[in-house]
Amino acid sequence: MEIEIFPTKTELGRADAGYASDFIKDALRKRGSATVMLATGASQFEFFDCLVRADIDWCLVTVFHLDEYIGLPRIHPASFCRHLKECFEKRVGELGAFHYINREAVDTDAECRRLNSLLGERAIDVAFVGIGENGHLAFNDPPADDDTLDPHIVLQLDQACRRQQLGEGWSPSFEAVPERAISMSLPQIMQSRNIVCCVPDRRKAQAVKGVVEADISPDIPASVLRSHSRCRLLLDDESASLLKRTGK
Repeated sequence: MEIEIFPTKTELGRADAGYASDFIKDALRKRGSATVMLATGASQFEFFDCLVRADIDWCLVTVFHLDEYIGLPRIHPASFCRHLKECFEKRVGELGAFHYINREAVDTDAECRRLNSLLGERAIDVAFVGIGENGHLAFNDPPADDDTLDPHIVLQLDQACRRQQLGEGWSPSFEAVPERAISMSLPQIMQSRNIVCCVPDRRKAQAVKGVVEADISPDIPASVLRSHSRCRLLLDDESASLLKRTGK
């Protein structure tokens, strides 16, 4: 895993979008199409602002959605689908396809099967992810299931994950934060050809320290990124503040 540290999260987002453009254009040159996986959340705001301005033929790009709460109405401010549609899809114009997770699916197992069928044998050219305050990757909270064979899974969210969502202002109370989500599994994320992990803000510093310096373990789900051959961890000075070595 290659680590890069930037002075501000604005510069971090700009660098993340630069890698996105490079990896997507490389896939288009080699295969004539590209498949990407997008995360959402506060850590991705600056990234999307830069990515939508990239000179990319988006009609050749297929997008998969990393994770989503179960049971949120379409207009809820915490909906990741809503965020992706407003901050990305509407701003880039025509896409090859965007496979959203249906957050209102009554049969969540059937929804996972639908998504898995859409993914099929398709390789994800680049996955854009973040790290949670509890070290989660997507909604794979600790201890994460790193042996599942299913690309998409239904997960029960732990209290630390739900408190993070409350702290970011997405819900009016802890009780209002959803308890379950559909997420890509760790093994599926790790099958991506390239992974770019963008993590700004001091509140993520302890999680970043664990991911970088502790043993790779399901207790720190995002630590598995260190075993990927083409993963870049992009940090700002705040999120990197607890690392033993923070040189640029």
